[in-house]
Amino acid sequence: MKALILNGEEVDGLSLKHISKSIKEELRSCDFEVEEILLKEKEIADCLGLFKCWVKTPGICIIDDYGRKTAAKLINSELVVFLTPVTFGSYSYQLKKALDRMIPLISPYFKKIEGEFHHRKRYSKYPSILAVGVMEKINQAQSKIFKELVKRNSINFHSAYCETEVFEVADDFNNKKIKNLVKVISEKVGEQND
Repeated sequence: MKALILNGEEVDGLSLKHISKSIKEELRSCDFEVEEILLKEKEIADCLGLFKCWVKTPGICIIDDYGRKTAAKLINSELVVFLTPVTFGSYSYQLKKALDRMIPLISPYFKKIEGEFHHRKRYSKYPSILAVGVMEKINQAQSKIFKELVKRNSINFHSAYCETEVFEVADDFNNKKIKNLVKVISEKVGEQND
């Protein structure tokens, strides 16, 4: 199974290396082949919002940069990890712009899911999501918003499973919380792929 970590560490922000290391170790112990993209090191332009990826070049972003490669890697993974500082209850700029560029992976057409309208699938399978948010100090309101955002994104990405947790930067990332979080999502993804 393949796992892709989208590391949204900011250029001058918190270092997420120790957290990333812990997550990678746990994923590998669960038999995942792990690839990490440190987004701040990649050339990924902002989405232009032209929707040509839906009508002119279906499924492919018109911007030919690492955002296009990231979309291909994401759709070919069983699990995607969003690793990000939590910024006002949302993703970092680095992760947000990368996720905005994933819009070619869904269809421009809609369907009803649990009474709400969402984009249809473009592909037969989508990765499950594990989101790990990090804050200097836990803010309950921002944590709640972050978890809801990830949940909503998992619906739009047609993810079979989604797990989300917010940690303080000072937490011990070799702890049971990370192990349990990775174990839970790994078991679900493994069952899905059997």
